[in-house]
Amino acid sequence: MAMDQWNRRTWIKGVGATGAGLALGGLSDLVMAQKPLTIGMIYVGPKDDFGYNQSHYEAASEIKKMPGIKIVGEENVPETQVVQKTMQGMISQDGATLLFPTSFGYFNPHILDVAKKNPDVRFAHCGGMWDAAKHPKNVGSFFGYIDECQYLNGVIAGHMTKSKKIGFVAAKPIPQVLRNINAFTMGARSVHPDITCSVIFTGDWSMPVKEAEATNSLADQGVDVFTMHVDGPKVIVETAAKRGKFVCGYHASQAKLAPNAYLTGAEWNWVTPYKQIVDAARTGKPHPNFLRGGLKEGFVKTSPYGAMVPEGARKQADAIKAAMLKDEFEIFKGEIKDNTGKVVIPKGTTMKQIDPALEGMNYLVEGVIGKV
Repeated sequence: MAMDQWNRRTWIKGVGATGAGLALGGLSDLVMAQKPLTIGMIYVGPKDDFGYNQSHYEAASEIKKMPGIKIVGEENVPETQVVQKTMQGMISQDGATLLFPTSFGYFNPHILDVAKKNPDVRFAHCGGMWDAAKHPKNVGSFFGYIDECQYLNGVIAGHMTKSKKIGFVAAKPIPQVLRNINAFTMGARSVHPDITCSVIFTGDWSMPVKEAEATNSLADQGVDVFTMHVDGPKVIVETAAKRGKFVCGYHASQAKLAPNAYLTGAEWNWVTPYKQIVDAARTGKPHPNFLRGGLKEGFVKTSPYGAMVPEGARKQADAIKAAMLKDEFEIFKGEIKDNTGKVVIPKGTTMKQIDPALEGMNYLVEGVIGKV
């Protein structure tokens, strides 16, 4: 355990979370706007994981360059009571007044509990569903429509697969993961309708051994193009490349890990929402409680194409991307069936990206081999 972690967590044991929270009570928005802003960054894994945590760390490093900003951070914080101690420590010991607890499982109950004890501190959670009817106003959630990039991954995969079998290694069957699996599959099937996508869930965000096993298992089944939704895709990318397969990345670029196998990728651009949230905190404006955006808003981006991607594939993906940037392309447009044959989006119904129902997705679409 790093020294700053030891200090933060053990200090809280002595002082107590409630008393520490009261120590900051009474600060007005105006006073806070005039003070230098200390931001607490909390990561569930290592900041150099070639994936989710690295994407947040890189954005925080950009924000740190802004004048009057101080960043305190902590890696490898589990989705347990430990994160509550970390949050309270950053507030009480470091003076943080804006926290970015970035992992999905931090939200309920951990962020909600600490936020109630610290009403003058802002909490910006990545991926959660803030609800005005039941959640504190000093809590908010932000996320990106990265399924747009996964759809484009699918289009490229659809051109590159020889076996018509593509694969997806996933952590947990939560709505955001299912949405990515479905978008990837539909993108590929827009090229060849008979393509299937096999999915294996590993059970947690970072399970390198299981991720390697899943990749090898899918390769043994004939899958020749992979993508994923786990925190650190490094193992999957390297394993797929060693097996002579292609791969589309996720979270950040993994191109340098496997330059001969990396086709393209779906990447975050967290700097965009971070700046909006930080600017609101510095100027005393209301905390952005629900912030979303896709390619058009600059929340997500695609990795450059690998040299092996043919011109025809690039042109088709680029045309769809251009339509997405103009808000003229919808992924979830009926009729769409799930992989049991049930109609989940009726013919004639289009669900826009901002539709909250998509953030509650609980099915796998036709063409996906796997179960939720």
